[in-house]
Amino acid sequence: MATGEPGTTAVLLVTLGLLLAVSALASRVAGRVGLPLSLLFLLVGMLAGSEGLGGIAFENYPLTFRLGTAALVLILFDGGFSTNLREVRGAVAPALVLATAGVLVTAGVTALGAYLLGLPWRSALLFGTVVSATDAAAVFSVLRGGRQPQKRVASLLELESGLNDPMAVILTITLIQIQQGGSVSVPRVIVSMFIEMAVGGAAGIALGRGGRWLLARAKLPTRGLYPVLTLALALLGFGMPTLAHGSGFLAVYLTGLVLGNGRVPDRAGVARVHDSIAWLSQIGMFLLLGLLVYPSRLLAVAPTAIGVALVLGLLARPLAVMACLAPFRYARRELLYIGWVGLRGAMPIILATFPVLARVPGSELLFNLVFFVVVVNSLVPGLTVRWVTGRLGLESNEPPAPHALLEITSTESLHGEVCSFYIEPASAASGAAIVDLPFPEGTAVMLVIRGQDLIAPRGPTVLVPGDHVYVFCRPEDKPLVQLLLGRPEEE
Repeated sequence: MATGEPGTTAVLLVTLGLLLAVSALASRVAGRVGLPLSLLFLLVGMLAGSEGLGGIAFENYPLTFRLGTAALVLILFDGGFSTNLREVRGAVAPALVLATAGVLVTAGVTALGAYLLGLPWRSALLFGTVVSATDAAAVFSVLRGGRQPQKRVASLLELESGLNDPMAVILTITLIQIQQGGSVSVPRVIVSMFIEMAVGGAAGIALGRGGRWLLARAKLPTRGLYPVLTLALALLGFGMPTLAHGSGFLAVYLTGLVLGNGRVPDRAGVARVHDSIAWLSQIGMFLLLGLLVYPSRLLAVAPTAIGVALVLGLLARPLAVMACLAPFRYARRELLYIGWVGLRGAMPIILATFPVLARVPGSELLFNLVFFVVVVNSLVPGLTVRWVTGRLGLESNEPPAPHALLEITSTESLHGEVCSFYIEPASAASGAAIVDLPFPEGTAVMLVIRGQDLIAPRGPTVLVPGDHVYVFCRPEDKPLVQLLLGRPEEE
């Protein structure tokens, strides 16, 4: 080993550590002002780049594409794993329409606007396709933090962002083939889209169910190995369908969705690990994308980029939402909200590397244009999400999160569970002593969290509105406990 290699490795690790630390610490400030975290991480990467304070020279598109794809896979898996299927079931149909027809409408209207603003037709079509899909990383981070919207619209937006990547990928690859002089048949493209989504959907559901079966029977010696197994399922959920000419992005999201809605040993621990992996992936991905761009090149495309960003946010996205959701009876304020919160992020930037890698003429200009549009989209809709949520009266009525959590971890499938309930004024248990509540035999109140206080429950303990109550019960007794205490906080 050369003497300089350890020093080089140390410099690299110090640089990476500083970037991660700055990104994590700055997220607290960003959360207070409502700045989307994806934009924050992008800006940190740009500041560390060759034209920023860090001076790190980086222009490796192939590496960015590979690492960005891996990061999106882990983010999509975590998004699916943490989604409650019972809560989003009613949003599946409209989300599928938005993820397919909505992408086409958005791409077409945006392409027309880009063409009218001076881009050649082929570049305009490619640009419209690249920015047509909303981004899962941006949507998850915005909707699951701060002032959350009601479940009806939040579920639709999250499902759409997890399902619309395949359409954007297929359209982008098709347009690149056309620009390279290849012959493309429209019927063949339509059939190819259907096959990719069908293969991806079937593979994702099959791998999710297979993962459930495997986790139920894998008697691993330590809890720390279960997240390793679910991580393996996430990687297989993308890789195997992709090799079979299916949509890996759709498959890995569905793998996480099916797996997360089954019985998973040490669920809380597995969920925490994947949440951490997803955040690390998101930070790393946006930092890398920020390093890749040169701010001086962005200035050259600023006038056009601002114009097409306005077309995308104020015309293309709202038109797609109005057209696609018309049959589903969404209220006007819900349509306005869904049309406004069509956040773009890493996915469009990664898609913009496709034409660069394929050496399509004008692809670097297109990349800079897409990057600028993503920044504008993060600043305008992204920065106003909290305000718009309140302005339209769409704040979630979910109870506030407790200041502490109580959980039981086990590598075995146990007959019994710990449930958390939020006591509302209308709850049957509100104002009642625990001893007076007709709990089923074998059910016990384990802990009451009241503000900053942890209360050891006794028979005379009176439950009051605002309490978070942890109860141990058998699965068959849960409906009766729910009648007494109200809706569980986490299904």
